Amino acid sequence: MTDKHTVTLGSSDLAVFPLCLGGNVFGWTADEQQSFAVLDAYAAAGGNFIDTADAYSAWVEGHSGGESETVIGKWLKSRGNRDSIVVATKVGRHPEHMGLRADTVRAAAEDSLRRLQTDHIDLYYTHFDDPETPVEEFLGALDELVRAGKVRQIAASNITPERLEEALAASDREGLAKYVAIQPQYNLVAREAYEGALADVAARHGLSAVPYWALASGFLTGKYRPEGGPVESVRAAGAAKYLQDPRGPRVLAALDEVAAARGVAVATVALAWLSAQPTVAAPIASARTVEQLPALVAMADLELTADELAELTAASAVPAV
Repeated sequence: MTDKHTVTLGSSDLAVFPLCLGGNVFGWTADEQQSFAVLDAYAAAGGNFIDTADAYSAWVEGHSGGESETVIGKWLKSRGNRDSIVVATKVGRHPEHMGLRADTVRAAAEDSLRRLQTDHIDLYYTHFDDPETPVEEFLGALDELVRAGKVRQIAASNITPERLEEALAASDREGLAKYVAIQPQYNLVAREAYEGALADVAARHGLSAVPYWALASGFLTGKYRPEGGPVESVRAAGAAKYLQDPRGPRVLAALDEVAAARGVAVATVALAWLSAQPTVAAPIASARTVEQLPALVAMADLELTADELAELTAASAVPAV
């Protein structure tokens, strides 16, 4: 930790802003011009950590994957700021490069480098585990990329505690590149997937967590309310489901109270709670417009008190069975 606006990922040399900008919207709900504006505003606020994946946004009709990387690559080239930005992308879910076989990893990395218009990826995630592929095989391919200077550090997203332990042990045993971070789903209304065994493995091995869906598809911005009408958003259905969970309204009430007391946005408080959790380095949140960004980056300046953290933790607790 060099200052309050920089955190170091695991045992790596990657020093990042404590709010990672999600790139899933770039080239999808945000066109190139909007994406450039958001990226410019994030960088101007001191941000330097951008997350994307080769699969973004293959789920959209007419898209083939790689749209987000392409937008980010154009932005990096046009701004000439590649060396000041930590770029994270992922392998294993692009329609042409599914899974983690060694040849797939090598080919996918070359395509990502081309789209990003760069000679290296700072943080390269295995997007989803591939149980059909031995950990030694994909770690070997990732290690080759690291030794070639095409990847600086590696990380894992969507992986079980057991498989993560297996991969970390293989890296130690075989002398291969080793995961320095994990990207789990984790937020105030989705705690059970990370807290427990997975967080324990991360803590034991000194890995940093970079949680995705940090704002629960927008639910933790406070714009989805029990008494509110429908919200215009491609994520509305995903966010609305949290209203059906008894924790949802309870968490919103606690967030409202803390946000009002501190004079900040609800989203800022939700991200600050997440950032304060053990092993968490930099939650990921995306902004489709420049107007959505200030509430996100403001989390870097908000340190919640022990009482505030306890109130939010209690409101979001998983009911005992």
